[in-house]
Order: sequence, then structure tokens, then C-alpha cells
Amino acid sequence: MDDVFKALADVSRRRLLDSLRDRNGQSLRELCAGLDMARQSVSKHLAVLESAGLVTTARRGREKLHYLDAAPINAVADRWINRYDRDRAGALADLKTALEQTPMDTGTNPFVYTTYIRTTPERLWQALTEPAFTRRYWGHAFESDWEKGSPVVWAGAGGRISHPEQIVLDAQPGRRLSYTWHTFTPEWAEASGLPQDVLDRIAGERRSKVTFEIEPAGELVKLTVVHDDLEAGGTLRELISQGWPSVLSSLKTLLETGEPLPEPAR
Repeated sequence: MDDVFKALADVSRRRLLDSLRDRNGQSLRELCAGLDMARQSVSKHLAVLESAGLVTTARRGREKLHYLDAAPINAVADRWINRYDRDRAGALADLKTALEQTPMDTGTNPFVYTTYIRTTPERLWQALTEPAFTRRYWGHAFESDWEKGSPVVWAGAGGRISHPEQIVLDAQPGRRLSYTWHTFTPEWAEASGLPQDVLDRIAGERRSKVTFEIEPAGELVKLTVVHDDLEAGGTLRELISQGWPSVLSSLKTLLETGEPLPEPAR
């Protein structure tokens, strides 16, 4: 938490977080223009925020996009802010404001999650693409040759799910994987315990996509998951924001210990 407090102590860094809260997924150029700050200064501040876990990045073509990660701020709230009278926390006024406002516009911004796993890029790629792996921590087997444009079939408790638009968008082994999200079938909804009205809302939303960015980080591997093309104000955005942390925690545990997390009780 020391790194988080130090990062938040600077007004320029708080302005950067405010900018990302208002519009997530900005490039360095966009952040510089929006805040009227020198490129070098913005880069240095972003490095501090990223080191503290408050900002995560993902590449889109030649650009590196920056995303707000509110988890460390929420941890500060749980550990410190909620223990004191907010009216007396004058020294933390800017942090208080950030905590009381919605950190992301969930109707327009992608869901972004970053985790560090003690493994190798090659092993992580296997865990994301091989059915024997995915079935253990996700409950689904993914059937694909993982070539760009190839179909991706989901096979699990809800049966086999396929669709002409369920395809691989990008596949760079050990570096990057992207594919469109699955079709929502009645069988899948029943296996997932979703009521019909929720299924109807999700089925009416546009097809989204997920991208996995894999980066070596010393003895660890940095995995950034970006789930975007989500419907503004849609139901899927709410569901995946609850589902991804569980799936990725189980993936991390499997790779580091050999066993996934136990299934949560329903």
C-alpha cells in the first residue's frame, strides 16, 4: 500500500487517474493532449502508477493503451478509509473523491484485468489454448487450431457452442491471443444457472471479444486480459466483471501449484 499512497500523493498522477476514469484505454498521446502535460512528464507519472498497480497497459497495433485498475484503491478503502470518519479525512480528500465516484464507465469501457503468474510464456499459452488445461480451471474445452480466422468451439456443461462469428482474431504463441466471445445458448444458460430474462438480455447484445496480452516479467509472466466491444450499459459487462477474476485466479493457482481453485458453492 505504500506504493499506492505515494502514487496518489502527486496531483498530476491523480489527474491522470481522473482522465482514465472518465475515458479508459487512452494512448500516451491522448493523455498528453487531454492534460496539457509534456510527454516525458506523463511517461514518468504513468510508470509510477503502473508500478503501484493503479494503471495497466495493453497494446493495440503500434499503440500502447492505458487502463485504470481500481483494485489497489479499493484495497486502500477496505484497509484504511472505511475505518475512519470520512468527514475528518481531509488529508485524503482527493482519494475520498476517487473512491466515492464510479472508477469506470461500465457502459463504454472494456473490462481490463492484470495478473502476474510464476510460469513461462510458453506454459501460459498452453493453459489458454489446450483443452486439457482450460477444462480444469475454466470448465470449458476450447477446440481450435488457433490460426487467425479459424473457428473456436466451446465445449462444456452447456454442450458444444459454435457459430460462424466465433473465430480467432489474432494468435501469436507466447505473446498474444484474441478471439470473439461465444454465442449464448439456452443450454449454456441452464448449465450456468442463469434465468431466462438474463439470457434474453445477453443474447440481444452485440458479440464481444477478449484479448490476452502475455509479457515476460523477470521470473513472472504478466497477463493482461482485455474484454471489449461490450454493449453500452449491457448485462454481459456486469457478468464478466464478476467471472473473469475467478477464472484468472484459478488459472494462476493451477500454473503455480498444479491444482485449480475449488468450484465455488452455488
